[in-house]
Amino acid sequence: MIRKLRRMVGRAKHRAVDLSHPARSPLGSAVVNCVVYQDGKRRSEGRADISAAQALQRVRKEGEGFVWIGLHEPTPGELADLAEPFGLHPLAVEDAVHAHQRPKVEAYDDILFAVFKSVCYVEHDELTATSEVVDTGEIMVFTGRDFVITVRHGRHGSLGPVREALEADPEQLAKGPSVVLHAIADHVVDEYLAVADAVQDDIDEVESQVFAADPDRSGGRPDAGRIYQLKRELLELRRAVSPLSRPLEILSTRANPLIQPEIQPYFRDVADHLASTSEHIASFDALLDSILQAHLAQVTVAQNEDMRKITAWAAIIAVPTMVCGVYGMNFEHMPELRWTYSYPVMLVVTATACVLLHRVLRRKGWL
Repeated sequence: MIRKLRRMVGRAKHRAVDLSHPARSPLGSAVVNCVVYQDGKRRSEGRADISAAQALQRVRKEGEGFVWIGLHEPTPGELADLAEPFGLHPLAVEDAVHAHQRPKVEAYDDILFAVFKSVCYVEHDELTATSEVVDTGEIMVFTGRDFVITVRHGRHGSLGPVREALEADPEQLAKGPSVVLHAIADHVVDEYLAVADAVQDDIDEVESQVFAADPDRSGGRPDAGRIYQLKRELLELRRAVSPLSRPLEILSTRANPLIQPEIQPYFRDVADHLASTSEHIASFDALLDSILQAHLAQVTVAQNEDMRKITAWAAIIAVPTMVCGVYGMNFEHMPELRWTYSYPVMLVVTATACVLLHRVLRRKGWL
């Protein structure tokens, strides 16, 4: 219950207006937004029906501001229409269309091409051996002197909240496209932290079940498949987080004409958050290894307990089996065969031996 309340509060806290809804764009199915910014503010006077190329042309004609174009899973043709007027490199365009790229930052003449892995926590009522915990997507960013083109792949990772936050701070947005690049990187890393916190809840739940004093009351001990599935999902998160450290180092330390010097410290702050997330993921992986080893040890101990009980009962059953086996042999000269009380005495002696053996084994902890 506490875990569900935490997630509900977290979702409510981060809820924001999505300004990248396709209904806002008349420019095609892939273009979800095309906005011209001057002095950190939208230019909305009669600009609702201009194309991306026209928006860039007007920005360059007036010599100030920049245009921000948002795309979602564009086709090769749709992105090719933007490649020529914006001067996008063919290799970067190919990467942006086909996706499945590692996080990276590449410079093509006067254009910076950055790739980020976006992540999303998949809500689930109960963790199973096949549960999807982490879903990934991609965000590609073309950054020029007077434009930003964002390309999203995946079911999540909307940049509407990022655009909304930047528009709420015109002074910062007026600094140019590098501010947008930083805001996207910061948004992606913040999502890493949020997903890592949610995954920690799953790890805590599995850990509490493994070390529960009464497994039946805590929902039973988790099987190894659930722990292994959680490790695989954690690996998916690590593949998104770890490769991003090098690109952020480049953006925060290397001089680049497209990144203002006053913006680079902000990238260093994002890199610090990323390092913290990487440390959390490493600790989660080590904790899951310990949980898995503890679970396997508990399974081994439980199997040994079962074998001890089986062995103890076999020893008890061996007593009447031995007595019946001896007196079941048809020899003519055997003690007490013709005595009237032989049968009840044999039963009493056998039962007494079994009871004494049971008490001894129980005292030893075998039963």
